[in-house]
Amino acid sequence: MPIRIPSDLPALNVLSEENIFVMDSERAHNQEIRPLHVGILNLMPNKIETEVQILRLLSNTPIQINIDLIRIDNKAPKNTPKAHMDNFYYQFEQIEHKNYDGLIVTGAPLALLDYEQVKYWEKMQTVMDWARTHVQSTMFLCWAAHAAIYHYFGINRELKTDKLCGVFPHQVNYEHDELMRGFDPVFNAPHSRYGEISLKDYQSIDSLKVLASSERTGAYIVASEDKRLVFVTGHPEYDPDTLEQEYRRDIREGLNPNLPENYFENNNPANSPLVTWRSHGTLLYTNWLNYYVYQNTPYDLADLR
Repeated sequence: MPIRIPSDLPALNVLSEENIFVMDSERAHNQEIRPLHVGILNLMPNKIETEVQILRLLSNTPIQINIDLIRIDNKAPKNTPKAHMDNFYYQFEQIEHKNYDGLIVTGAPLALLDYEQVKYWEKMQTVMDWARTHVQSTMFLCWAAHAAIYHYFGINRELKTDKLCGVFPHQVNYEHDELMRGFDPVFNAPHSRYGEISLKDYQSIDSLKVLASSERTGAYIVASEDKRLVFVTGHPEYDPDTLEQEYRRDIREGLNPNLPENYFENNNPANSPLVTWRSHGTLLYTNWLNYYVYQNTPYDLADLR
C-alpha cells in the first residue's frame, strides 16, 4: 500500500524518483476503496496444489480480495476430487457476465501439443477475448503466457528438444516500471517448459515491454503498455519441492529428464533444493495487485471497458 504524506513534503519527490509509491493527501482523501474481485482460471491437473500456491502469493496484501475459481473443461481432472470441482469451481459460462479487477490464467501440461490440438482451445480463445473487455489486468503463466501471445499477436512458440528446467537468474530491464518496484537488479525464478518465444519476437510488438529477462531463459516478465496484459513465462508460485516432484515423476515415466539447473544443493539430487525465488514471487504478485490492478481499476466494475 502507498505511503500517505503531505503534498509539499520534500520527501515526496525524492521517494517518487526512487520508484517508491507515495500518495499525497489530496489523492488519498478522494480515493474510493472496495474489495478486489480476482478470477483464477486453473488449467493445472492438480487443482488444489496450484490453488494453494497462487492464493499464498495473493494473500500478502492488506487489500481484501474476493476469489472465483474458474474452469473451462468439463472433464474431471484425475488428480483432483470431483466433489472439489463441483463445490468450489465455476464453469466459465456461469461467470462470463461478470467483470473482474484481475484474472490469473495458470500454466497447463500441454507443452508438446499444437494449440489447435488442445481440446479446449476454442474455449480458451473465447476467455482471452472476453478478458480484454471484462478484466482490468490479466496475468498469464507459463503455457498460458505463450498461448496468449499466439492468440493476441499471432507469434507462435518454438518447441525445444530438452525441457528448460531449473532456477535461473534474471535481470530487471525497466526498474521504474511499477511491476518491478522493490526488485533487486538480479533475481531468481523457476522455469519448467519446452516452449520458447525469442526475445526479438517480444520486442517486435510495440505495445509490449520485456520487463525482466535472462540470457538463459529469454523473456521472463512481459507487460503491455496499458498494464492490462502480463505474461510470465516461468513459475514464481512454485513450492520448494515442485521442480523436484516433476523431475522424479519424469524419471518414473522413463523420460530421462535433465537435472533441474541451479536447484539442488551442489547439483546433487540427493540434497535438498535451494529455495531462492519465493521473495520475488511474492513481490511480483503484490505489485501486480497494487499497481496494475488496484490503482487502475474503476471503482464500479460496470465501467470497465
